[in-house]
Amino acid sequence: MDACRKCRKFGAKLFLKGERCVTPKCSFTRRNYPPGSHGGKKTMRRKSEYGLQLAEKQKAKAEYGLRERNFSKIFRLASRSRENTGEELLRLLEMRLDTIVYRLGWAASLKQARQLVGHRKFKINEKMVNIPSKVLQEKDKITPVKKEAISPNKVTLPKWLKADAKNMIAEVLRLPAHQEIESDLDEQLIIEFYSR
Repeated sequence: MDACRKCRKFGAKLFLKGERCVTPKCSFTRRNYPPGSHGGKKTMRRKSEYGLQLAEKQKAKAEYGLRERNFSKIFRLASRSRENTGEELLRLLEMRLDTIVYRLGWAASLKQARQLVGHRKFKINEKMVNIPSKVLQEKDKITPVKKEAISPNKVTLPKWLKADAKNMIAEVLRLPAHQEIESDLDEQLIIEFYSR
């Protein structure tokens, strides 16, 4: 499914196309109704409880660019944690290397961040990494292998990350708090989906 159709399907900007999503060319801005031949009609059927839960899970997968296998693995890790399952799920999604590269503004979209990591463009604590799903920890330092290969975008940096733009060094200061995670996902619906 096309990235713009996903945004329209879930009724929210997921920023899957990077820069384009903040311009007037954004498909969701121009046509903020569901895709398809009947998308523009107002008479939408009300979703069942299961339908709402499934839609929220699919929205989370689309927002973070994950497949079902990877997403369910992250959910299992979160459910085994002693922390609140919903908060831990969002935290694990945010602490992935590809998500952090995107949050730092070193990639225009999550898809591009995943590609850059896969092509060995970054080091963590001076070790080459090519696994986008690697979950980072506090005090981990991220640096590009070749600084000139990365063209940083201007972004508002989350409080739990620190970046030195001149030397191209970033550090995870701490784990993000629930209110610091920029996402409009309803994690409770995702928990209910997997708890059926």
